[in-house]
Amino acid sequence: MKHWLYLLLLFPISLTAQDTLLVQHVADFPIDGQANHPAWQQSKWYPLPARNELAKELDSRFKILYSDKGMYVYLEGKDQKISTTFQNDFEDLYQADVFEVFFHPNPSVPLYFEYEINPLEKELVLMVPNFQGKFYGWLPWHYEGDRKVQKKVSIKHISGGIGTWSAELFIPFTLLTPLENVPAKPGTVWKGNFCRLDYDAGKMAKWSWSPLPGTFHDYKKYGVFLFK
Repeated sequence: MKHWLYLLLLFPISLTAQDTLLVQHVADFPIDGQANHPAWQQSKWYPLPARNELAKELDSRFKILYSDKGMYVYLEGKDQKISTTFQNDFEDLYQADVFEVFFHPNPSVPLYFEYEINPLEKELVLMVPNFQGKFYGWLPWHYEGDRKVQKKVSIKHISGGIGTWSAELFIPFTLLTPLENVPAKPGTVWKGNFCRLDYDAGKMAKWSWSPLPGTFHDYKKYGVFLFK
C-alpha cells in the first residue's frame, strides 16, 4: 500500500474507475490463444471502446494478469475478415489489422514499451522514447530465450467469414529491462494502454482502452494499472 501511494506522489495520476485496471497476481501458466486456462477467471473483462464510427460494429475487449516473471494479456475482437498482408515480424503491422499493447512502468520518464500482434501471429516489439511528441521505436537486442514474448493467435470462423480473432500473450519482465519500476509487485503502479486497428472497410477503424483522440502514443493520457 505504502509503495503505490509513494509512486502516486512521485508522478501524480488521476484515478477513476474508467481508466484504472486492477491487475491480479497468478502463478505462471501455458497459453493457447483462447484464454482457456482457469487463471483467466481472476481477471474481469475490460472493454476496448470504439474511437471512430468505423469501429462501432466490431466489439473488442481484453483481460490482463501478471506473475513473478511477466505480464499476461488476452485481446479479443469481432471481425468480418482478416485485412493484413504482413507475413514477417517487425514489419509495419499498424498499417493493417492489429492489436497493440503499451506499458509505461515509470510515467515520470518518457520511455515506454509497445507490442503489436496481427492475425497472422506476426509481431512488432519496440522500446519507444517520446520527447515532447517526437517518438521513434527501437527494436530489442538479443530477442531470444527468456526475453522473447510468448504469443498465440486464434481465429474463430462463422458461416460466411471470420467471427473473432484473439491474441494471448506472455510478456516477460526481462524484456522490459532497463525500464524502472520493473518487475511489478503487489502495490506497484504503472500506466499503459490497449488498442486495436482494423482495415476491413479500406479505412482505419480504431479502438483504445484509454481515450486518445489522436495518436496512440499520447502516453500522458494512458490509464493506470494497480498491481494486486
